[in-house]
Amino acid sequence: MPAVSKGDGMRGLAVFISDIRNCKSKEAEIKRINKELANIRSKFKGDKALDGYSKKKYVCKLLFIFLLGHDIDFGHMEAVNLLSSNKYTEKQIGYLFISVLVNSNSELIRLINNAIKNDLSSRNPTFMCLALHCIANVGSREMAEAFAGEIPRILVAGDTMDSVKQSAALCLLRLYKTSPDLVLMGEWTSRVVHLLNDQHMGVVTAAISLITCLSQKNPDEFKTCVSLAVSRLSRIVSSASTDLQDYTYYFVPAPWLSCKLLRLLQCYPPPEDGAVKGRLVECLETILNKAQEPPKSKKVQHSNAKNAILFEAISLIIHYDSEPNLLVRACNQLGQFLQHRETNLRYLALESMCTLASSEFSHEAVKTHIETVINALKTERDVSVRQRAADLLYAMCDRSNAKQIVAEMLSYLETADYSIREEMVLKVAILAEKYAVDYSWYVDTILNLIRIAGDYVSEEVWYRVIQIVINRDDVQGYAAKTVFEALQAPACHENMVKVGGYILGEFGNLIAGDPRSSPLVQFNLLHSKFHLCSVPTRALLLSAYIKFINLFPETKSTIQEVLRSDSQIRNSDVELQQRAVEYLKLSSIASTDVLATVLEEMPPFPERESSILAKLKKKKGPGAVSVNELEEGKREGGELNGGGERGGDNSAIAASNASTPSPSADLLGLRTGLPVSAAPPTAGSLLVDVFSEAGVNDDGFLRDLEPPTESSDSLLAEGPGDSDSTPPPPPSVVSEEPAPPLPESDELLNKFVCKNNGVLFENQLLQIGIKSEYRQNLGRMYLFYGNKTSVQFVTFTTTVTCPGELQSHLNVQAKPVEPLIEGGAQVQQVINIESLTDFFEAPLLNIKFRYGGALQNLTLKLPVTINKFFQPTEMASHDFFQRWKQLSQPQQEAQKIFKANHGMDTEVLKAKLLGLGMALLENVDPNPENFVCAGVIQSKAQQVGSLLRLEPNAQAQSGEQMYRLTVRSSKDTVSKRLCELLAEQF
Repeated sequence: MPAVSKGDGMRGLAVFISDIRNCKSKEAEIKRINKELANIRSKFKGDKALDGYSKKKYVCKLLFIFLLGHDIDFGHMEAVNLLSSNKYTEKQIGYLFISVLVNSNSELIRLINNAIKNDLSSRNPTFMCLALHCIANVGSREMAEAFAGEIPRILVAGDTMDSVKQSAALCLLRLYKTSPDLVLMGEWTSRVVHLLNDQHMGVVTAAISLITCLSQKNPDEFKTCVSLAVSRLSRIVSSASTDLQDYTYYFVPAPWLSCKLLRLLQCYPPPEDGAVKGRLVECLETILNKAQEPPKSKKVQHSNAKNAILFEAISLIIHYDSEPNLLVRACNQLGQFLQHRETNLRYLALESMCTLASSEFSHEAVKTHIETVINALKTERDVSVRQRAADLLYAMCDRSNAKQIVAEMLSYLETADYSIREEMVLKVAILAEKYAVDYSWYVDTILNLIRIAGDYVSEEVWYRVIQIVINRDDVQGYAAKTVFEALQAPACHENMVKVGGYILGEFGNLIAGDPRSSPLVQFNLLHSKFHLCSVPTRALLLSAYIKFINLFPETKSTIQEVLRSDSQIRNSDVELQQRAVEYLKLSSIASTDVLATVLEEMPPFPERESSILAKLKKKKGPGAVSVNELEEGKREGGELNGGGERGGDNSAIAASNASTPSPSADLLGLRTGLPVSAAPPTAGSLLVDVFSEAGVNDDGFLRDLEPPTESSDSLLAEGPGDSDSTPPPPPSVVSEEPAPPLPESDELLNKFVCKNNGVLFENQLLQIGIKSEYRQNLGRMYLFYGNKTSVQFVTFTTTVTCPGELQSHLNVQAKPVEPLIEGGAQVQQVINIESLTDFFEAPLLNIKFRYGGALQNLTLKLPVTINKFFQPTEMASHDFFQRWKQLSQPQQEAQKIFKANHGMDTEVLKAKLLGLGMALLENVDPNPENFVCAGVIQSKAQQVGSLLRLEPNAQAQSGEQMYRLTVRSSKDTVSKRLCELLAEQF
């Protein structure tokens, strides 16, 4: 920056500022300002031309007056004139005034743009930086339209100074955030990415912010940045603090750049290149090792820098979720922070461990810190840290520790902050039902929950107790006895009265044999709470009373007397009055048989999805730890508690546990739960619900794997729909039907027959990227949903279904996706796949979201084809043709002769055949121009061996290039399907 001369001190400005500060009142200040404004206006309008110094001084005064909160309606042209000055200080003041006072609708914007263009083309680095700073500060769409094409050229030009490159990168980032549709990298993409290799660390730091933002929008275009980022990170991590002296912060080399590199890598899945992945793993191990080293300084800045890199590295390890050793190490190092004296570190450690708890590799390691987390929940002073501790307990909960964790959370609820009580109640309710093996424990837990935090127990929670009790004969008597005892407390919450009224109305007869809980005692106990309750609860109690008349005829006269009282049949509330009149008439004129039919016990509820999970997800704000980890099937064998008959039978539980595959045996993290073809579970899942406000399945893959049944043992069912027994449930929200598959779905699917990665679908709003991997009969697919607009996608939901018979051929588990996608952002969804037997159709992916209020509804075919489960098989020439002859039956062979759709490039053909999944056998066919392949299709039920022979004919008689494709398999349907798929590829 040029030196400032003595004349640039602007004494007049200093005197004016001093006068303003010395004013004794607001009136005096306004008077002095008005006097100065009049003087400046006369100077600008005077006949005498002002020199650059005077203009600069007066423009500075105007800027100071504006910053004091006064409107400025003149002087803009003089500021624009300063832009043409060759003096740095005058040009600087001009740009400063414009950045602060000129809006994008100003008539002067064209003049300003011309001045900026002149400075950008001047090749004077100081002037170029001033111009770039002004563009970034204003950041208007007009600026983007004028300069979005010019700035990338400055950024990648070989003769651009390093300081200008830094400003250009950050300026382009600002324009991209405000007008992403105008900033098109195109031909500059690769050159911008290669700025990661720049020798100047400042340029790299600025460029990586730009590349990270661009990668989130267009990951495929910038995927080459992964290897460069790993290389740069490796050089930083392995360097000593003296190697990067100018960029070392308290003995930590380039901490900001390291964090940005790690954040960039989180935009992508693990590198496919083994060397790059190995180098990255080495970097992460080095970061973890360095974090364990004794500090080189006692300054807080040193530990902050080290910890910033460590936490970002752990975030990357969690994002990849593929390195068991690193995940466990990360968990152990986070555990050391749980008792750190610094509150922020404890908070970050708890937050990161919440995510680690959802990984099958690190879940057990997280559980070892349960006592420390429980202690944090009890003793932490900061409420936000206590909330993260509660989140972590929720995430680490499984069958082995459920009772301990639920007990601790209930204990904490008694003193918990009011702001988090409702969320805590939902979590306790979910954990209690998810891991309940003993139903009496579940009933005790929920009633205790109502006792401790009744005001925060939503309707969904007490509905659940009723559903479970009605669906389980073995718990009905215990529930009636327990709720009867709970109602005897002097202070009884209204939700407890609701549960008590419903359960005693249905099952009070099971405890009526005890004189202490005789029918009349039960009625008097319930009626003693009547006058304290709200209208909906009173309506429920009236329904319970009429049920009592059916269960206990001896109470008929007492209850009729209550119903006949003026407080009921003349009640000001029409609902209560109607119920009282109708129930009184029903009890008077109906025969015993009619009464028994009308008031018979509620039937078991059919299964539906959980609304408690949906409610908890609504409670969690954006960026909070996801509540879906427990439903992701990464642990507990993907089987919800209740997948089989449940009760107190320990042998049945042991058998269930024994059948669950161990994490080490589960190579792809897929948990299959119950096979579709198996008998449906009789107990069903405790995490299904009928009181869901919409027909959306919160854990959709479980719905596909375990179709709901209406067996008498079904745990949860249609909500208490009888208006005589319970207040009406919330109205259902009718959801739009999934759209039919797009016309181009088959074409999009065919693109992925011989490849696993790429862009599955793209329109003007949404881009869907895909990355998949398969091993034996298991597969894992990553879907990347990118919002191409600057507007949020809200209520974003995806549903994967297997149409028709495909349900019995393929297991598909889709993990939940975030319901909100910010403009320009991207979210990831993981889909686990298991091939049960050979199949021919593809699963359907339905995507719904709202963009600008309009519903977007589209359905695609997921590129899951039978060849994805090929296991390559190497064979010698003799073995191949021997096996070929063995598969000679007509139904085992499928053959197709077809015209080439593409040029006959040998290397391309080889790449496609390898992408098919079979082994390409060299020097086997006598004709060297032919291609032969061998493989075995793996499924859970069987293995199907397949042989392939592709014969190109470049000089066919028709003059066109032709192929003859022959496929032989041990199963005829497989041969036909493979032949159909492959004919579209060549």
